[in-house]
Order: sequence, then C-alpha cells, then structure tokens
Amino acid sequence: MTVTTEINTTELNKFIDGIRPTFESSLKELVDIPSVSMDPNHKKDIEEAAQSAVRFLKSIGATAEVIPTDGNPVIYGEIIAGKQFPTVTVYNHIDVQPADADEWQKPPFDMQIENGVYRGRGTTDDKGPALTALFAAKFAKEQNIPVNIKFIWELEEEIGSPSFEKFLEKNKEKLKTDSILISDTIWISRERPAISYGLRGLQGVVVRLKTGKKDVHSGLVGGLARNPIGELAKLIAECYDAETGEVRIPGFYDDVNRASGTEQDNFVNSGFSTDEFKRAHELTSVRKTKDMKEAAERIWAMPTFEVHGIVGGYSGPGVKTIVPHQAEAKISMRLVKNQDPTKMLAMFTKFVTEKCPDAEVVAEGSLRPYLGEFSGPYNKAASESMKFAFGKEPAFTREGGSIGAVVSMNDVLGVPITFLGLSLPEHGYHAINENYDWQQASGGMKMFVKYFSLVSQIK
Repeated sequence: MTVTTEINTTELNKFIDGIRPTFESSLKELVDIPSVSMDPNHKKDIEEAAQSAVRFLKSIGATAEVIPTDGNPVIYGEIIAGKQFPTVTVYNHIDVQPADADEWQKPPFDMQIENGVYRGRGTTDDKGPALTALFAAKFAKEQNIPVNIKFIWELEEEIGSPSFEKFLEKNKEKLKTDSILISDTIWISRERPAISYGLRGLQGVVVRLKTGKKDVHSGLVGGLARNPIGELAKLIAECYDAETGEVRIPGFYDDVNRASGTEQDNFVNSGFSTDEFKRAHELTSVRKTKDMKEAAERIWAMPTFEVHGIVGGYSGPGVKTIVPHQAEAKISMRLVKNQDPTKMLAMFTKFVTEKCPDAEVVAEGSLRPYLGEFSGPYNKAASESMKFAFGKEPAFTREGGSIGAVVSMNDVLGVPITFLGLSLPEHGYHAINENYDWQQASGGMKMFVKYFSLVSQIK
C-alpha cells in the first residue's frame, strides 16, 4: 500500500460532489430517528440510532460495534491504517434535545431539504457534523492517508454524559489514541470560522418552596397567606442583577481566573459584535456592557447565573385568583476554569437557606469546566485546515456551553483535545427550527480531510 500525506484537491472536490446524495440520505435517516436521551419513552429510538450509526461506520470500511453502558450505549468504530501511524479519535454525539412539533415550522423528526439547508432536530447538534467527519474519513481511507481514525459516538451527551466516564475507564486500552477531535462547537458567524479551546462547566439547581397544602382563594387569604411564586421571585432578584447579569451571591467570583489580555484581544479581534450576536440569535436586546470586550468575555469566559423557568400556580388563559401553595425555580450556573460545581452548589444552598429558610435546593446535574491551550501542533493543524477549507483564518475563542464528555476524556485518556466545529449561531442549537447546510458540510469535509493529513505528520 502506498501512503500519502498530499491531498489531491481535484479528487477531493469530485468526491465531495459525488457523496452529497449519500450524505443527505444518511442524515435524513439519522435525523428522522427521535433519539431524545432525556425521555425514557425514546429508549427504542436510542437503540435504533445506535444500529444506524454502526451501519454507517461499516459502510465506509470501518469496524464498528455498540458498546453497552450503565445507561445508553456508545458506538465505537475504527479505521486502522497501520500501528506505526498516529491515531486521532473523533468524538460526536447522536442523541438530541426534545422538540415540540407544534412550535416548529417543519416537522422536527422528518428532515426537510430546502436549497441545501437541512431542517430537523439534531441536524447541527450533532448528527450533521458527525456524518461530515465520517465521510471525510472515508476519503482519507481511500486515499491511504497514514492515520488511524477512531470514532466515539455518544448517546447521553444531552443529559450530561452520566455513563461516559465509566465507559472510558472500562475500555481505556481499546480507546488508546494520540489525540481527540471534537466537532460539536459553534462559529462566531458564517463569515468567521472559530476554533474553541475552552468550555464552561455547569451546575443546575431546582429551588422548591411549599407554603401550604393546596391552592387557596386570594379573596379569602390574600394579604396574609405567603405566596411562594413571589418569594422565589424576590430570592432570584437577590441572587443577581438582571440588568447586568452580575451575581450577588458572596464568593461567586472568588475562584475565577479572568481571561488574559491576549485572550480578550482575540475575542474582540475575532469579529465578534453585539449587533451580529443579536441578529444571529434573534435577540431584540441584550444586557448592559461597558464595551465589546466585556460583552465577548461574558459569553465565553465568565460564569453566569440564569433562570430558566418559574413553575407554580395557575398558567391557563385569563386570571384565576388563587394563591398557589407551592412553586419552583429552575436555575443554572455556568462555571469557568477553577470553579468547582460542588463548591458552587454549597455556596448557593447556603445563600438560599439564609434568605429563604423554607426553600429546598435540589441539584440537577453538574459538569466541570474545561480550558485547553490555543497553541501547539494540533491547534496549528486545526487552524490550517479551517483556512484550507473555508479560505479564512479562524479565530480562537472559548465556548460558552458545556460538553461533559470532554472533561471525562481529558481525565481518562489524557491526550490533546482539539475542537473543529461547524455549527453557526443561526443553525439553532437546542432551539426550534434547528438546521444545518451543505455549505458547512462540504467545507467541513475538506477541513477534516486536511486535518487528518496534517495530523498524520505530527510525531
């Protein structure tokens, strides 16, 4: 077998044009499976997605298997060019968020194709990028690029990867690799590619308050009976300044290492702007900031406190004049490097207990933050690969979200981790009308092929 590290761009472009129908039919098959990991009613769909994934991997010449865990299974595959060659492991997840069909313009689990845009739940998070990397690996195999490519496709990422670390530890020898590639991150905009090197952690909580045994008539008890919704609203107002987002819980920022001056400059020079940020995410306004640097730092490098819902009382049409007997607030804290979820939970619980002794704090999952480097041979290869595919120098930024599997792979496998995402803000991560497009998929295939070629040369 003759190996090569050179890429025949004519052959690559021909391959990408030719593979498009297969890519689109494969993506539709995968998106049409409602692999919602947080809903036990979709257990059979999870199993179906796993079997489809194995079939896709085998179709490009990889070996593949479904590996059981204590929770949902993990799909593992590999293409071995030779033991003497470097190994890169590509991680993706193929479980998805729930989707309410009534809110969508198109059916969320019946993928529609419109002018090169793929509409459906999971198209961009993360089934589209997973298949993009898969078909790039097919080309690398056919062209005898001297690199071993392993695949880990998870089915619990959207619920915090509770079984993933144990899976890694149990299969550590099989999963041995030189580096890891993650394709589950977002660009700044279509005009400016981005490579992430950090992820925020997460501590979710539910605060419950019960002040009676049943809802009661406000005309009979109003003015004297406690109102748990009002008390939780007051508690939340004491936790943070809603106008600026600044958290008032004592000690909240104590362990934060602010982004360096170089990082802050990179954030601004990346092309970030609040106007474009608002447009991409369909926001009519944002919180007050003193400048663009602070705005970028808030979404990438500072911890957050957000309220996701207050539940209680009457929520039907009109007004039903009752005083509710119980309520709960759903809250999350995004965390940055050096902030420990356990410590933050204890800090928050202490604050709540002092302000509202009757309230109960229930932890709802936690993830540690991850912060890597934005230098080194793998990120250099990533940068060159993005420029090769999309014609522009990428920006190095942090990611505001969380991927629990990254922390686990860093802990257990202990090799360099590189992020080469393809999603755009307008693709709608976790939002209604999620989509992906052929422009990103075709460019992504070029990017991954180039990356595999460059990684094969790293000693």
